[in-house]
Amino acid sequence: MLRCERCRRPLRPRPAPAVVRRQCARRPGVAPNGARQGASRARRGMRYARCAAAVQGHACRQERFGRESRAQEPPPRGLRGIRAGADHSRERRPPPAAAVSAPAGTAADEPRFSDVAERADDERRGAVVAALRSALPAGTVLAEDNDVAPYECDGLANFRELPVAVVLPASTREVAAALAVCYRLGVPVVARGAGTGLSGGAMPHASGVVLSLARLNRILDLDPLAGIARVEPGVRNLAISEAAAPFGLYYAPDPSSQIACTIGGNVAENAGGVHCLKYGLTLHNVLRVRGLTIDGEPVEFGSHALDAPGLDLLAVLIGSEGLLAVITEVSVRLLPRPALARVVMASFADVGHAGDAVAAIIAAGLIPAGLEMMDQRATAAVEPFVRAGYDLTAAALLLAESDGTPEEVEVEITHLEQLLREHGASATSVSRTEAERLRFWSGRKNAFPAAGRISPDYYCMDGTIPRKHLGRVLEEIAALEGRLGLRCMNVFHAGDGNLHPLILFDANEPDQWARAERFGAAIVELCVALGGTITGEHGVGIEKLNSMCVQFTAGERAAFFAVKRAFDPPGLLNPGKLIPTLHRCAEYGRMHVHGGALPFADLPRF
Repeated sequence: MLRCERCRRPLRPRPAPAVVRRQCARRPGVAPNGARQGASRARRGMRYARCAAAVQGHACRQERFGRESRAQEPPPRGLRGIRAGADHSRERRPPPAAAVSAPAGTAADEPRFSDVAERADDERRGAVVAALRSALPAGTVLAEDNDVAPYECDGLANFRELPVAVVLPASTREVAAALAVCYRLGVPVVARGAGTGLSGGAMPHASGVVLSLARLNRILDLDPLAGIARVEPGVRNLAISEAAAPFGLYYAPDPSSQIACTIGGNVAENAGGVHCLKYGLTLHNVLRVRGLTIDGEPVEFGSHALDAPGLDLLAVLIGSEGLLAVITEVSVRLLPRPALARVVMASFADVGHAGDAVAAIIAAGLIPAGLEMMDQRATAAVEPFVRAGYDLTAAALLLAESDGTPEEVEVEITHLEQLLREHGASATSVSRTEAERLRFWSGRKNAFPAAGRISPDYYCMDGTIPRKHLGRVLEEIAALEGRLGLRCMNVFHAGDGNLHPLILFDANEPDQWARAERFGAAIVELCVALGGTITGEHGVGIEKLNSMCVQFTAGERAAFFAVKRAFDPPGLLNPGKLIPTLHRCAEYGRMHVHGGALPFADLPRF
């Protein structure tokens, strides 16, 4: 009897598979109430629990997946040496032989290491750890299971994997030394910041190394006259504003995790925040990024000047989720702190009316500093947690902030209140002090932890839609609650249509996580059907790989892989994330389309 070589359970192959594989495609387990499963035995049991139970051919496959690679073509010369004054004459070191040999007929869309669960054998793991320790200072490399376990996941704890080792460099030179070892041995590398991401982007590769950049946490320079701060990737988002505060400056992007998240992670995911409607995402507030490619070549994207020589690839790097380069330095734009900021809080008896009010505000030419929405379930969860003074009888709450000079704020607040009342607001309240303004915002910023008060577990989604479809999406989410038997509380960056539904479930119930996954996939694919995208700021990571198959065609995904090969020919930087393979999309298509029926068939396809 054939058995899975990972879990030794009997194989249940799909009927007449085109390619027979032998890799256990298990789903990671969920620790009850978000706690880590301390015993490796319990963790292993949770991880492999679905192996024999799954059907449709994705339980166990009879061939190692990702062990073979395809021939790599050298990248276009125009994409390398992009920093000003770079030595373009230096020849690139060839990728290691193991990374470029491939058997005839290997699919061009199946890059090496695309299976993040493929585990290296003990001999290979020992060789990698020994090489890293010989190249780096003592105490920099962690390799025992108990030491690397804290790095097994990011903020999306449903997806977990133990790496071969964790490297803790304290300088760019040590980052380069670690990359040199991994490049020479052909070892996958996953760069990690604070681990607050919510898409599994920093989840380790089972055959790879986690490169934690948390110790690169210095503010290298702060120029108040130019309004620029030059920082290492491990600097916390909020620490930049705290350092700039004595000069009356601040860093505008403010994700809810800003007290903990790092600027390197913000760049990797193109993070936003409640004030991104007026001040933009990370992309709009970063001037220059320096980093290293997988073979150790220093690269520079952007400039402190208005323009930089060569191709403008800053927007390619920001949001690339660690697939192209390892960030070692970031220069951010600092803005003058507004003289005054006030918030209007409006209650609505109908969510649709709240969506109409958002559209009316933008149509009137007003761009509030922040424009956020919470539904009734969200306010009910948050109010006992922060006591912000929210109206618990309202179906939806809108928070609209105005900032600037006192005169500007007075005029804009008056206009905002008028528009809100004209479009159905039953009550409005304006913050009178800075403390009250912060209290209004505290509920919105603490919506995620507040979800833990009403549910053992929650699953945060992240999609974007045109603002006019807010009401339609909320109606469909309510219908999904009934069909899948799960609750959902909704918070939005309403001004730019970025949704954050929080699906509530209990990991102790065997099938609830599976239903939560289906719920989340249905939401983001509805966003695509309505002309939006599957992510606004949390990234794709490993969580939304299947949904990438819905949003992008095979040709578009091939173009994404081509960009990655230009920067990372051996495919070692964060493999198996962001870009789904052709095989994965084909398998997801078989599960996703039943009898030719598409989800939300009544909607026009974009």
